[in-house]
Amino acid sequence: MGERLLLRGNEVIAEAAIRAGCQCYFAYPITPQAELLQHMAINMPRLGRTFIQAESELAAINMVYGAASAGVRTMTSSSSPGISLKQEGISYLAGSSLPAVIVNIVRGGPGLGDIAPSQCDYFQATKGGGHGDYHMIVLGPSTVPEAGQLTMLAFELADRYRTPVMLLADGMLGQMMEPVELPKPIEISSLPKKEWATDGAKGRDPNIILSFDLDPEVLKQMNLILQKRYRQIEAKEVRYEETATSDADIAIVAYGTVARIAKTVVRMARAEGIKLGLFRPITLWPFPGQALRKLSEKIATVLTVEMSAGQMWEDVRLAIAEQAETPFYGEMGGVIPTPQRILSEVKKHAG
Repeated sequence: MGERLLLRGNEVIAEAAIRAGCQCYFAYPITPQAELLQHMAINMPRLGRTFIQAESELAAINMVYGAASAGVRTMTSSSSPGISLKQEGISYLAGSSLPAVIVNIVRGGPGLGDIAPSQCDYFQATKGGGHGDYHMIVLGPSTVPEAGQLTMLAFELADRYRTPVMLLADGMLGQMMEPVELPKPIEISSLPKKEWATDGAKGRDPNIILSFDLDPEVLKQMNLILQKRYRQIEAKEVRYEETATSDADIAIVAYGTVARIAKTVVRMARAEGIKLGLFRPITLWPFPGQALRKLSEKIATVLTVEMSAGQMWEDVRLAIAEQAETPFYGEMGGVIPTPQRILSEVKKHAG
């Protein structure tokens, strides 16, 4: 078994990245993910790995591009406005088929917003916040231990599919402390060699990494390769969790911190005789639409709850396609929905 400690979510993500074999970390400070950067600043140099507090978010994401091109496991982290600045670089990573892990500890917006927890970056993460026809794998943890587990998974998926992977959490999860069992560190020397990496043409033809070609037909073929990869990811990497759905008459769809709150609501509702269940997407992209549609075939009402104006709600409605009623309840600006308020919304639709 691994080591068990009481840590913040930000610290767990950072330590999990180190144990996953992250060799290079580049970032710029922003609340509420500062502890993540601090943990990396203390521990990466101690292990002989690269930590750079970049001069800007733009610099950080381009440093990630360079390190990823050299074939090493690399990561950056930020919060909402900082992630916005990284979008061009993220598109370049996707277009160049480069594996990297990007962590967004989401805060309230739009604009500079505040430092309170939010889920208002769902569109940016799942629909491709930068330019071009690309996707990232997006993972949404709901507990501190799961944040560590999904960080480990993020590096594995990034390498497997040669694609950027985002861990999308909110400020509450970043700051919350929970007991966690940390996994044993991966031996970097045990990781498979990346034959495509630009690590020096030592007795071989040079590798070339780019996302640029002036010939539209060539660029089309590059895009088709990416789209084929995305279909493979959709077929193999969908993850979700169901709670008390086997006999449910109504279900909540929620992810991250809100899903954690919704589990309390399920217990409260069932204590009052309401057969409530919970469907929690873990992969926000690829979204578990088929599984949700199958659930909606036996449940009349599916209530989406988010800390946003209803961004995931669009994916819920696309998946269910009028198979069930799809009401919505959301909070914005960093307001966290309480169990009592969610239960009140459930009662409105539990007829």
